[in-house]
Amino acid sequence: MKKASLLVVLLIFAVSCINKKPEKENWIQLFNGKDLTGWDIKIKGSRLNENYKNTFRAEDGIMKVCYDQYDTFNNEFGHIFYKEPFSYYKLRIEYRFTGDQTPGGPSWAFRNSGAMLHSQPAASMLLDQDFPVSIEAQLLGGDGVSERPTGNVCTPGTNIVMDGKLITQHCTNSTSKTYHGDVWVHAEFVVLGDSIIHHIIEGDTVLTYSGPQVGGTNKPENYPVPDGTLLKEGYICLQAESHPVEFRKVELLKLKPPTP
Repeated sequence: MKKASLLVVLLIFAVSCINKKPEKENWIQLFNGKDLTGWDIKIKGSRLNENYKNTFRAEDGIMKVCYDQYDTFNNEFGHIFYKEPFSYYKLRIEYRFTGDQTPGGPSWAFRNSGAMLHSQPAASMLLDQDFPVSIEAQLLGGDGVSERPTGNVCTPGTNIVMDGKLITQHCTNSTSKTYHGDVWVHAEFVVLGDSIIHHIIEGDTVLTYSGPQVGGTNKPENYPVPDGTLLKEGYICLQAESHPVEFRKVELLKLKPPTP
């Protein structure tokens, strides 16, 4: 009798585990698909929220970086910042490059954009500052011929740690494949405070590093945060670097920090 009762309990437990629905993930739509509500714009040479030549737009359910009102690009590097800082999260982006690069854009900026992680606030950027102090999850498109991975990491005013070593070079390539043409690419970034950051392209983890921190010379003079300070949180922003780019999804899932 005892064995039979125990078997019934185990069967009930097994069935309940099978039928238990997974907890629903509460993804936040950072881009609402209609307008740029919730975002701040900072373009080099322009004051906060001056959208120089209508560079950033929301059209047809897509956030766009456009240069059709530019005659030439004169280092007007731009960034659009989400209003709220984050620390532990997953960020999903679907992006594609379109058309031709704007005349005057630097050669390295061909089909080049990025998602800046743990960034300084938009309001703290200087009028003529090129890039925010941040960790850049670099997004690149191919030229139709050469290999050019996406999901790389660049470090404007920062350093990272890989394999236990401090990395001070500006950019480190991922292991991703090259995406040629005007194709949509799905990118995901898992950011765990000041510890681990993973770059995932089309479901494949292509780069992992840790210890994001302030460092190097590629930051404003007299930047108030000392070198070596770990970046535990910050803002997310998307880049405009002279090549048209579109974002049809920008969403975030907050994660729980580890219990001390």
